[in-house]
Amino acid sequence: MVDVAALVEVSADPALRQWTSSPVENDADGARWVQAQQRGWAAGDRFGFAVLEAQPESTHGQLVGNVVLKEITSGKPSAEVGYWTAAHARGRGVAPRALEVLTGWAFDTFAADGLERLELLHQEDNLASCRVAQKSGYDFDRVLPAAPPSFPLDGHLHIRRTDA
Repeated sequence: MVDVAALVEVSADPALRQWTSSPVENDADGARWVQAQQRGWAAGDRFGFAVLEAQPESTHGQLVGNVVLKEITSGKPSAEVGYWTAAHARGRGVAPRALEVLTGWAFDTFAADGLERLELLHQEDNLASCRVAQKSGYDFDRVLPAAPPSFPLDGHLHIRRTDA
């Protein structure tokens, strides 16, 4: 499966492993990760999107990142967004552009269900994620206390509202 192989390849990056909570070390891990994304879509509470870069010699784009809308529930005013960028695509604006598209899609799709704000969380030492949040119009809200094991250090909460 092309998706799994590409996921395993980009997941070998030590920086990506530092920030992700679901390590993908081999094809079995990659297949489980892809299946979890499919289950989220089927349940309607987690929507993950591969971010692909067009390749002139291929009909299938190169994997450069991922964005996700999670914890979406009808009637709940907030949901969370997340993202990662492959090492070979960092510094090219991939994450802010993908997050902007996801943000617009989320508000367009779920505003009628009560979605009013999106939350972006990252560890406070993840300066790149802080820059992505700022570039994408997610305002800093507050410092969140550490919550091991998922967040071993204090974190930042950024928020974007529908009226932003």
